[in-house]
Amino acid sequence: MTRHRLGATYLGRARCRFLVWAPRVPRMELHIVAPDDRIISMALASSGYHHAEVEGIEPGSRYLYRLRGESSGGTADRPCERPDPASRFQPEGVHGPSQVETSAFDWEDADWHGLPLSQYIFYELHVGTFTPAGTFEAIIAHLDELRELGITAVELMPVAQFPGSRNWGYDGTYPFAVQNSYGGPVGLKRLVDACHRKALAVVLDVVYNHLGPEGNYLGDFAPYFTDFYRTPWGGALNFDGPHSDEVRRYFLENALYWITEFRIDALRLDAVHAILDFSAQPFLEELALAVHRQAQHLNRRIYCIAESALNDTRLIRPRELGGFDLDAQWNDDFHHALHTLLTGEQSGYYQDFGRLSDLAQAWREGFVYAGRYSAYRRRRHGNSSRNIPARRLVVFAQNHDQIGNRLGGERLSRLVSFEGLKLSAGLVLLSPFLPLLFMGEEYGEAAPFPYFISHLDPALVEAVRQGRRQEFAAFGWQEEPPDPQDEQTFRRAKLDHSRHLDKTKAPLRAFYRELLRLRKAIAALAQLSQKNMEVIGDDRQNMLFVRRWSDEDEVCLVFHFRDRSAAAMIPIPAGRWEKGLDSGEKRWQGPASCAPATIASPGEVQLTLPPHVVLLWTRGKERLAGSN
Repeated sequence: MTRHRLGATYLGRARCRFLVWAPRVPRMELHIVAPDDRIISMALASSGYHHAEVEGIEPGSRYLYRLRGESSGGTADRPCERPDPASRFQPEGVHGPSQVETSAFDWEDADWHGLPLSQYIFYELHVGTFTPAGTFEAIIAHLDELRELGITAVELMPVAQFPGSRNWGYDGTYPFAVQNSYGGPVGLKRLVDACHRKALAVVLDVVYNHLGPEGNYLGDFAPYFTDFYRTPWGGALNFDGPHSDEVRRYFLENALYWITEFRIDALRLDAVHAILDFSAQPFLEELALAVHRQAQHLNRRIYCIAESALNDTRLIRPRELGGFDLDAQWNDDFHHALHTLLTGEQSGYYQDFGRLSDLAQAWREGFVYAGRYSAYRRRRHGNSSRNIPARRLVVFAQNHDQIGNRLGGERLSRLVSFEGLKLSAGLVLLSPFLPLLFMGEEYGEAAPFPYFISHLDPALVEAVRQGRRQEFAAFGWQEEPPDPQDEQTFRRAKLDHSRHLDKTKAPLRAFYRELLRLRKAIAALAQLSQKNMEVIGDDRQNMLFVRRWSDEDEVCLVFHFRDRSAAAMIPIPAGRWEKGLDSGEKRWQGPASCAPATIASPGEVQLTLPPHVVLLWTRGKERLAGSN
């Protein structure tokens, strides 16, 4: 019985199977709420699973579980009713009844088998603020724009059911249920299908480190949580204590549900450092193994990508080398090293960065803190990523956290000059790592992205407000942060897509498009190798010089961080080079550049570099051979 899938499974011909893990409930009943009103007794199987197979149930029927027993919050005489922990849809929100769904959908992506991870160019977006409508289907109209830009993977912030209609998604309480205000499960399937038909992969952000507080009834059913650990967001999930096998089963089944039912191509695992698990086979290792096996079964490329604050390569090392074999992880060090150089900010966790040598190390190796002392943490931090392939690290100049965790949710477009925006884009998109853009950055979106919620519990709302104030204390910001509960905080975060048509913004988007074109067209950039690369961080000249090469061609990159023009000696190898990109040119709305179109280098060239410029020179294999 327990091998059947959790939740309500429609079997056809008006029959439905219900399965719920509830060892804390001695007696469970199924309450069919609509279209009729019925109470059905459920049978108790091994390990605390209750089940029933019911006639007269069609997709769209709504139901609750009736719990009898003091340990579950009810009594024999006064039972409590709860939604299904594995609900597929909550049409009335986190406190309402669950709805029976069908897996049937007319998919049109039969030829889609996924992309190699090395080809991923991520575009992270929040469904609720990406369009005025804030729905899955509204995103579809923008897919051609993303594809034309050069994006290959659309990454959705969490879509599991959360309270109300405004939330980042990390307060979800029903991991299997697709947010009702976004368009529910059918809306998500339509978006995924449309992406695949346009050769775009879909990445889904999933949260396996905690559940949100409002509507979180899992503890009434079973020991999903443990008091042995705590997370910054409340009780930790029970991945290594008594009954943890069934907790793992719940979340493993959830991961397979997304990639199988919705054909998601990759899962971004939120804050895995908060998944506290000291078992011999940690949950994350088991998760990667299950996803990769299912990928083979489905004949698709499917990946697991971690977010972690630990700088621990164990997450992405192969199992035979003692790792968990996740496919990639986010690299915050790259962001911090870049952000401090661009903005000069050095408060909070930025105090550990600010040197050009930090960014040079991020380019060479990935992690900056690879076992060295962190003043912010007041201890040593991280281990070396020197031998980790570049395709296993995701880098960015902006993402939802790094914007939203600022007091006003300011984007980089509010903090640096137009030339600085182009410089940051070049550093991310011409790197050997997997690049990620945050929605709107390609045209300099000015709308903030602060944290927002729509909780129903006044005490919880006030707790969130106080928590946000405490988070900003480490940065020394004294102003009052935007009220996360205020609907205007959410509305101000909505994108204005017309900005990329503005004559003053169009050059930035065109520059992003050109960077992505070069990344794909030049073999030395397309091959994600840290071995075929030389990186020099010149603090005196405030310049990062990079040389990358392949069997076909070679490029030299110059990133200049001074806010004024300056003469610099560039160590370009001997030979003839052709300029392939110059962010200072007028077509990119630059100040005009005097960098030559061709260079006959004797081994070093003196140039006058405009402020915050990105320069690229290239030579092909035949020119390289001819110069020797």
